[in-house]
Amino acid sequence: ELGIRIPRPLGHGPSRFIPEKETIQVGNEGSTMHTLFAESFATLGRLDNVTLVMVFHPQYLESFLKTQHYLLQMDGPLPLHYRHYIGIMAAARHQCSYLVNLHVNDFLHVGGDPKWLNGLENAPQKLQNLGELNKMLAHRPWLITKEHIEQLLKTEENSWSLAELIHAVVLLTHYHSLASFTFGCGISPEIDCEGGHTFRPPSVSNYCICDITNGYHGVDEIHASPTGSIPVKIKCFSLLFKSTESVCEVEALMEKMKQLQECRDEEEASQEEMATRFEREKRESMFVCSSEDEESAPTRDVSRHFEDTSYGYKDFSRHGMHVPTFRVQDYSWEDHGYSLVNRLYPDVGQLLDEKFHIAYNLTYNTMAMHKDVDTSMLRRAIWNYIHCMFGIRYDDYDYGEINQLLDRSFKVYIKTVVCTPEKTTKRMYDSFWRQFEHSEKVHVNLLLVEARMQAELLYALRAITRYMT
Repeated sequence: ELGIRIPRPLGHGPSRFIPEKETIQVGNEGSTMHTLFAESFATLGRLDNVTLVMVFHPQYLESFLKTQHYLLQMDGPLPLHYRHYIGIMAAARHQCSYLVNLHVNDFLHVGGDPKWLNGLENAPQKLQNLGELNKMLAHRPWLITKEHIEQLLKTEENSWSLAELIHAVVLLTHYHSLASFTFGCGISPEIDCEGGHTFRPPSVSNYCICDITNGYHGVDEIHASPTGSIPVKIKCFSLLFKSTESVCEVEALMEKMKQLQECRDEEEASQEEMATRFEREKRESMFVCSSEDEESAPTRDVSRHFEDTSYGYKDFSRHGMHVPTFRVQDYSWEDHGYSLVNRLYPDVGQLLDEKFHIAYNLTYNTMAMHKDVDTSMLRRAIWNYIHCMFGIRYDDYDYGEINQLLDRSFKVYIKTVVCTPEKTTKRMYDSFWRQFEHSEKVHVNLLLVEARMQAELLYALRAITRYMT
């Protein structure tokens, strides 16, 4: 009657991929989760949907929030408005309007110049100079050289200090990876954000004003699946090297893990064979790609926040181009990257190291409906497959295990989320590990986020080290 347009949420819950009934309901959380929600609210000024999905794994969320808070708000080499603007630049490279919109608001809140938001060309030259590093880190980090670092550090009045550059690199890699998580988990915009609401008039038969103002979405309760279950048919298939009896997907994966462990105990492949298997897996990863008919999640135009819009992910060995293998034994996070970051940006190396370790070692010793399962072999295969796609090799790992443990649909999902996250679809999310809990799929995304971030960091930090020496 008053002509007031009342916003209604477009989505149901924090994720487009996970039924709302299967996420943690605010108000029903335990004391640990309640504390994390309070910390997130105090830090961000809101309880965002990333937090509501990440809270499936409270230990990781606590580390993530602590790191993000330090990067954005605590003492550091870069001023606050620069930090948020770099977050915008990084998220925009993957068309992640969800993160771009959040940081546009934060940028203005800390006194950022609104003119910068009209396009990267309106930002200071110093930030414009970061554009080249931003695009390579996001799409082809193996191309970064010490010359790229030198250009940023030697540009006279617009030059970066080493400490500022480390801060910027960590922010860029953080938001590239967070874009992967956002798309990989189908994070929905909050109701007050662009794309999170509609002003269509409610149906008189289904709603009253009190329903709308209280956030009722009009979803039939009967369509929600029971908490902890996934309403899909069990797909069975014959296990390789076994009889033709059909076995469930989960049991098949567990059996493969058992067989691989037995083979590992019986004999160890030679270094030459290990190197050959890495090269084979690296080549095969080039032929894993998402279907061309997959469409990106709808986003508003964010291309004004970065230059060279045609620059995107390309496999590093395509078109006859050869990129030397990055051997972790020559430059690793533990022995080289960690100390460099901690020296130039105190405490951040420690925070990142903790976050990497939590994601990599996180386990509840379960696989779908099975308990007391050692999942370390599977977690390592996922982590090392991501690094393999980036040309990073571990001499002590048998890359033959990857093809045994990760099927094609899973590889498609991993490569899409890590390399072109804006192309991730619900169909991809649903197609891998169909019998697993949503919390386990979120854990996969945490592994993807941290493995990707570490891979980007390794290339950037190695280039900085080479410049310094």
